Order: sequence, then structure tokens, then C-alpha cells
Amino acid sequence: MEQLQQHPIRLRINGQEREFTVQPWVTLLDLLRERAELTGTKKGCDHGQCGACTVLLDGKRVNSCLTLAVMHDGREVTTVEGLAQGEELHALQQAFIDCDAFQCGYCTPGQLCSAAGLIAEGEAKSIDDVRELMSGNVCRCGAYPQITEAVVRVMGLDGKERAGEGEKPFTTGAVLA
Repeated sequence: MEQLQQHPIRLRINGQEREFTVQPWVTLLDLLRERAELTGTKKGCDHGQCGACTVLLDGKRVNSCLTLAVMHDGREVTTVEGLAQGEELHALQQAFIDCDAFQCGYCTPGQLCSAAGLIAEGEAKSIDDVRELMSGNVCRCGAYPQITEAVVRVMGLDGKERAGEGEKPFTTGAVLA
């Protein structure tokens, strides 16, 4: 019987050096959940459409279900478990609590990592930018206004530009002119 091909990789996960031997088809998501035992990162659609598996790879947002672990030897991964500093919550984690920005909580780890990446990228200058740049993270419970409010609060956007004030009405489906 042919032996399965294995590849040694080293990752810095949440500030700790970790070594693994993985098969070439193992996703970063599966490595994090099953081998590193960091189950905060969620497996949602497993097709890159929901964002539940979002982590930071060298500070950039990635869907960990769409990337193979062997591609990231020597890189740094931050999961939701790595956002807090000891017992002190990350500002986004506290804002999500303060703004009630979660209901079932399944999407929350991906939302938090995506928001941390969004802030680090520095591209969002308005509430609409936040909404657009977070659109890859789906919340089936519909907590989008609270999620936006939490991110906007941490970003320190002008108080007049709070989610829900002066915005275009939200519509679904076809819009009739």
C-alpha cells in the first residue's frame, strides 16, 4: 500500500510557533480546528461564501476553508482565540458585547477576525465602506446593524455617521423603479 504524502509545516498561530505534518489537501480551517484544537474558527459553508472561517493570515483576512495549510509554511495566523490579550478582550470583542452584535454567535469569530483585518487595512472611511468591506461575512440571524455599529464604534467614525441614521433603506430582492 502506498504511503500518504505528508508535508512538514511550521506556523505561528496566535503568537505561538507550531509544527505540523499535513497531507497536501488539508485546509487551513481543518488544521486549525482538528490539529491545533482551535475550534473558535467555524466551518460554515466550506465553500468560501459565508465567512464563518475568516482568520488573519499575516494580518490579512482569508477564508481558511479555501486555502491549503501547506501553502502557508512559516506564516502567521491569528484566530478569534488570539485577538484578546490574556483576560483583556480586544476592543472589537468588547464592542460586539456592548452593541449586542451577535445572536446565535456562530458567525461571530469570523466577523471579529474580518473586522480586525478591515480596521488594519485602513480602507474603510465610512459606514457604507464598513458594510461593503464586511459583506463577505454572512450573519443568518441578521445582526448586521449591531455588527456595523460595533465596528464603527471601534474605528471611531463620526458620531453622526452611526448605523441606521440617515442611511438608504435596506431592501431585498428586485427593486422596482
